[in-house]
Amino acid sequence: MKIALIGFGAMGQLVAALAGREGDEIGLRITSRQLPNSPVDFAEKLHGHDVAIDFSVGPAVPLNVEACCIAKVPLVEGTTGWNSEESRVHDIVKTRDGALVYAANFSIGANLFYRIVGHAAELFQSIDVYAPFIEEAHHARKRDEPSGTAVQLRQLLRERITRDIPVSSTRAGHIPGTHRVGFDSPSDQIVLTHMARSREGFAAGALLAARWIIGRKGLYEFSQMMDQVLSI
Repeated sequence: MKIALIGFGAMGQLVAALAGREGDEIGLRITSRQLPNSPVDFAEKLHGHDVAIDFSVGPAVPLNVEACCIAKVPLVEGTTGWNSEESRVHDIVKTRDGALVYAANFSIGANLFYRIVGHAAELFQSIDVYAPFIEEAHHARKRDEPSGTAVQLRQLLRERITRDIPVSSTRAGHIPGTHRVGFDSPSDQIVLTHMARSREGFAAGALLAARWIIGRKGLYEFSQMMDQVLSI
């Protein structure tokens, strides 16, 4: 497949390297600083690609989504920090009959972790003595705090547990990404942990999503895609 890479930082470079090993073509590499101000101008650069993968910056997401919709290029959206624009982005995709798969975390392991946490929350929901909490840690360059993954984990818990769910964040060094969901009581503590060993897992998930979204229309959260993949 011919891929347009939007954002060419650490994640974009990993996607390019992995795509090259898998025999895919990178037709466009554009950094966050090079992004056009007009979605129409950007769409001109995107024409002819099978799919686009975005790991740029949160504020650029609505423009990037609109440009991909205009160019009729499906988009894998891996950028975080655009929660406040989610409704606008959904409207753009629906109005322009686009195709978008998005996630706070494209790691396949992390998405299995979501399912484990959801099941655990169902077990704890009727036992009021256990207090839930979330801890997350990432490299010092990560902009959003808490992480999109932590926000999604908190939402998973809120759907099942009515107690407050505190989230603590650490930004230091080169940590690829660690998320802990705990349930604490006076007598014991249970902690579930997902620890990324490298960012390659995110790149692999983004490429899996890219192959999956080609030929489809509409909005999909990565977990919806995983539901279909796991049911095969």
